[in-house]
Amino acid sequence: MQNGEIGRVLSEIADMLEITGENFFRVRAYRNAARAVWDYPATFAELSIEKMSEVAGIGKDLSAKIETLVKTGELALHRELSAKVPPGVLALMHLPGLGPKRVKQISEQLAIQDLTQLRTALEAGALRTIRGFGPKMEEKLLEHLSREPRTKPKRWLYSDAALEVDALLAYLRRCKAIERAEVAGSFRRRRDTVGDLDILTISSRPAEVSKWVLAYPRAAKTLGSGETKTTIVLNGGLQVDVRILPAKSYGAALIYFTGSQAHCIHIRKIAQRMRFSLNEYGLLRAERSIAGRTEEDVYAKLGMSWIPPELREDRGEVEAALEHRLPRLIERSDLRGDLHTHSTYTDGRASIEEMARAAQQAGLEYFAVTDHSQRLAMVHGLDPQRLREQWREIETVQASVSGIKLLRGIEVDILEDGSLDLPDDVLAELDWVVASVHSKLDQPAPEMTRRLIKAIKNPHVDVIGHPTGRLIGKRDESTFDFGEVLRAAHEEGCALEVNSQPDRLDLADTACMAAKRAGVKLVISTDSHSTNGFDNVEFGLAQARRGWIEPADVLNTRPLNELRQRR
Repeated sequence: MQNGEIGRVLSEIADMLEITGENFFRVRAYRNAARAVWDYPATFAELSIEKMSEVAGIGKDLSAKIETLVKTGELALHRELSAKVPPGVLALMHLPGLGPKRVKQISEQLAIQDLTQLRTALEAGALRTIRGFGPKMEEKLLEHLSREPRTKPKRWLYSDAALEVDALLAYLRRCKAIERAEVAGSFRRRRDTVGDLDILTISSRPAEVSKWVLAYPRAAKTLGSGETKTTIVLNGGLQVDVRILPAKSYGAALIYFTGSQAHCIHIRKIAQRMRFSLNEYGLLRAERSIAGRTEEDVYAKLGMSWIPPELREDRGEVEAALEHRLPRLIERSDLRGDLHTHSTYTDGRASIEEMARAAQQAGLEYFAVTDHSQRLAMVHGLDPQRLREQWREIETVQASVSGIKLLRGIEVDILEDGSLDLPDDVLAELDWVVASVHSKLDQPAPEMTRRLIKAIKNPHVDVIGHPTGRLIGKRDESTFDFGEVLRAAHEEGCALEVNSQPDRLDLADTACMAAKRAGVKLVISTDSHSTNGFDNVEFGLAQARRGWIEPADVLNTRPLNELRQRR
């Protein structure tokens, strides 16, 4: 059982507990546990129950439940709650503006049990009879439901797919008949979600490879098996095509199956102009292969630099490769600091000292403690008094932890009118200010645009956190005039964040490209809520790399003294 599956069950329990009116602390315990599992950098199911209980946010009681879930595939509590809360009711919670409390309202007062019943109630105007559901909410929900296809293929978060990839590649590389095994497809291009997996192998003994693939312990069913390809479906539902190739065409196949389709079409046209043909078997002239063993050979024969997979979306990378002017994409080693983290002062699961030592172990030179401001009462957001108490603890921790610099920060809420949740005189005393929207994310575009620009113009704001507010597969982006926001950010010298949380990855890749073109600096942050969270930076880096981002485009590649001079 992978982290995504465990986290989903725990998260659904939290949702159902809230819908059924359980107390806040029990709900919060399951939410924290779900997040702890999602954040865990390795396969959680492989931990002993003792090791599980040591993970912040889990504890003894929940570790026992997770062990039961891993061993049996279910939990009695989840089963009991599912009998009270139909699956259709849970689906309602993924709609914009419908949290557990509102879902409970419409379920109890209007007997709405699924999306179809909700659509009928909306069209009849029935939701207006419930306090807090006005015409704007009705319009927003109807618009969303009209855009949702009745059925849509399952897509996996990149982070969830990564766990499957790591496990499967480790298994394949133990097969003596396999000389090499690599992942291709949208996963290799590091898109934020993937629909399935393509694995390419080199082998001269395909029958042995197919047999090995079919014996994979996490394979739930087989869709087909032959000399060149075996297709399996994993326990969680992810389909995997394992292709078996000769070494002489491996590089060409890697280009072909990595994609994107638009990229491959473009380079095939270039090959045709040179009187070559290009396919998964190689770069051919009159049916004779002149390149194909490696990707570098194929690109070189076409007069191109090798193109990093993240760029292969036909967004100008082919022209840049022909002119040998591809960007030097940002790498993890370029990052010196993390400027968005949380501690137990609000909704984090580790103390400031634990976070400092984890940041140091992650190789960082500095990090900012940016707990939530007072508006987020549910997570005990900080008012000025508690914030100053935190500063004293930061000073104490700094005295005991050497080799890394702690910065006094805050994630301050941007209120509905664009003002900030803490007074300017308090913000002025901080080293770093992240300003984020956490409420009314469905404001009309003109209002959201004015709201963000007002926050950007506050002289104490350094960066706008998770600017669009999206949660992949769960919540759409807020709508606003991104061009106007970029203009304001450039004029004010305010950065935008690339949030590395696996379900956010906000800004998206295309927005990173737009920010770069507008001259707006980025900050790649983990938004860590635990000591394991610093490894999530890989996901934010992937978004930035897909957006053609170089080290100079990112503020936290700078030494601390340069970062301070900027303020």
